Amino acid sequence: MNREHFCADPEYALRREARARRRVRHKYLLLAGIAALGTSALPPAACADEQSRAFEIYGFAQVDWIEDTKRVNPDWMDAFRPSRIAAPEGEYGSNGQASISVKQSRFGVKGLMPTGEHTPPVTFKFEIDMFGVGVDAGQTTIRLRYAYGEWGQLLGGQTTSLFMDLDIFPNVIDYWGPPGMVFLRNPQIRWTAFRTVNDTIAIAIERPSNDVDPGNTRLVDENIDVQGNETVPDLTGQYRHDDTWGHYQIAGILRNVGYEVQTAPGAPYTKGSKLGWGIDLTGVYKLFEKDQVLAGIVYGHGIASYMNDGGMDLAPTASFPPTAEPPTLSAEVVPLTGISIYYDHWWNSMLSSSIGYSFDQVSNTNFQTPDVFHKGQYASVNLLWYPADKVMLGAELLYGKLTDNSGTTGDDVRFQFSAKYNFGAKF
Repeated sequence: MNREHFCADPEYALRREARARRRVRHKYLLLAGIAALGTSALPPAACADEQSRAFEIYGFAQVDWIEDTKRVNPDWMDAFRPSRIAAPEGEYGSNGQASISVKQSRFGVKGLMPTGEHTPPVTFKFEIDMFGVGVDAGQTTIRLRYAYGEWGQLLGGQTTSLFMDLDIFPNVIDYWGPPGMVFLRNPQIRWTAFRTVNDTIAIAIERPSNDVDPGNTRLVDENIDVQGNETVPDLTGQYRHDDTWGHYQIAGILRNVGYEVQTAPGAPYTKGSKLGWGIDLTGVYKLFEKDQVLAGIVYGHGIASYMNDGGMDLAPTASFPPTAEPPTLSAEVVPLTGISIYYDHWWNSMLSSSIGYSFDQVSNTNFQTPDVFHKGQYASVNLLWYPADKVMLGAELLYGKLTDNSGTTGDDVRFQFSAKYNFGAKF
C-alpha cells in the first residue's frame, strides 16, 4: 500500500497506531520483569544493610563580638574563664579589651554503618572546631572534639567523659561555660553494661592527666623538680535515668594521681601517688513546653583535671618542726567542690533566654604559693533570637570573679554578641 492510500484510509491508520501501542507496552512489561528478577536476586542482608546505613555532615559558622570592661589573659580572650581573669587588676594590662572571633565554628560527620545480618551496627562521630588550647591557646586552629566509634556495648575513642553530664550545659553563647561543672572530652574505652529506654549503666577507663602544683617546694631546695606521672588510666562509672520529666545522673571516678620528684639535675626521680576520687550528681528537670532547670554538684579529691575551669589535682603540704629545721614535705590530693545551676527559658518559638550561676573552689594546701587558684565564680544571662531556620542571633552579659590563695580578687564584666549559621546534609 502506498503513502497516498494510507492517508486516505482512516481505519488502516487506526489499526497501525494500535499495533504500535501494543509493541511499546510489551517492551515496558519485559523491562519491568527483568528489573523485578534482578531485585529479587539481591541477598536480603544487602537490602537491609542499605536501608540501615546513615551518614550526616553537620556544623555551623559562628562569629563572636566580645567586649570586656576589665582584662583577662590575652590567650583566653575569646572564652570567659574566671581562672584567667586578672588578679590583681592590671596584671595583663589596661582595662577594656575587644575581640571578634570565629573560633567556635564547627564541622562534623556522624553516622551508622551495618556490620552484618546478625551483628549490631557501628555508630561513629568525628568533630572539630577552631578553638586553640594548650600550646595553641589564643590561636584560631583545628581542635579535635570527638573521634569515636561504638559497636554494641563497646565504645572506643574520644568523647565526653563518663564522669560528666553534657546535658546540664546551659544554652549560652560563651564558648567555655560554667566552671563548676565537670567537662572533659577524653580518649577512653567504654563498656555499657546495661541499657534500656530509661536506664543506662556504663564504666570506662580514660586517659589520665594529672595537674601537679609544685607549690613552694623550691623554697626548701631550689633544685627540686616536681612533675606529674601517669602510670594507669582513670576509672569512671555512670548510672543515668531518663524519664518524661527529665533525667538524673550519678557518676564517679577513681584515679591514681601520680607524681615524681627530682632533687638535683641528672638525679633519678622518686615516684609517688595518691588516690583521687570524686562524685558528680546532676539532673535536668523539664518545665512547661520547652523550659529546663539544669543543676549539678560535684565533690572530690584530685579531680580538677576533669573540671571545666580552675584548680589543681595535687599539691605539696608541709609539717613544720618546732625547731628551725626545714619542713617535712608530702603530697596531698586537693579537695574541690563545684556547683552549677541554670534555667533555660523559651519566651516563644523564636526567643529564648538562659540565666544562672556557677562556681568551683579548692581547699588549698599550706605549702602552695599565694597566687594559685582558690575560687572561680561565673554568672550569665542572655537573649537569643531565631529569626529563621538554621540562624541564631544573640546577646549575652557575663560576670566572673577570681579569688587566689592569698585572698586577692579580680573580676570582669563581659558583653558578647554572636551570629550563628547552621548547615548540614543527610545521606
